[in-house]
Amino acid sequence: MPTFTVHAPPRTDRAPAAPERFLFVRDGFHGWAFLLAPFWLIAYRQWLALLVYAVLMAAMVAGLAYLGAPASAQSFATFVVALLVGFEAASIRRWTLARRGWATLGFVVGDDRDIAEHRFFTQWAGRDQSAPPPAQEPQPSMTAPLRRGPPGGRDVIGLFPEPEQTR
Repeated sequence: MPTFTVHAPPRTDRAPAAPERFLFVRDGFHGWAFLLAPFWLIAYRQWLALLVYAVLMAAMVAGLAYLGAPASAQSFATFVVALLVGFEAASIRRWTLARRGWATLGFVVGDDRDIAEHRFFTQWAGRDQSAPPPAQEPQPSMTAPLRRGPPGGRDVIGLFPEPEQTR
């Protein structure tokens, strides 16, 4: 079942963002980003990502041509980059939204965007507006394992029989 991340536009004049402007970005493979990556990046106004894509593709094609790679290797490398863009399209879009100041409100699961929106807004409308947001629970720090003394001569690790014991 697809998952969506929910993003709110940047706040202006301390007014909360209108729920109509929330964006739902679907995780998963994006076919149009795979087939037509530059046009997909332009359609979603991801200018910096488009610039990075164009520079990397030009450098890759020029580098492979300089090395004398066959056309099949160049085509395969281009296919791999297109496949990567198709799989990472949602991450690229979330990165662009975060760069522009959009807040990530959470994620929701749904068969399609309409169901995901319904589930999100049902939960979002039911929350207590007067209560402060929940505090983040402190993450446990990593500690060294406890040592209970020096290992004995008869210590065995795993399911092996003890040394010098008959069966």
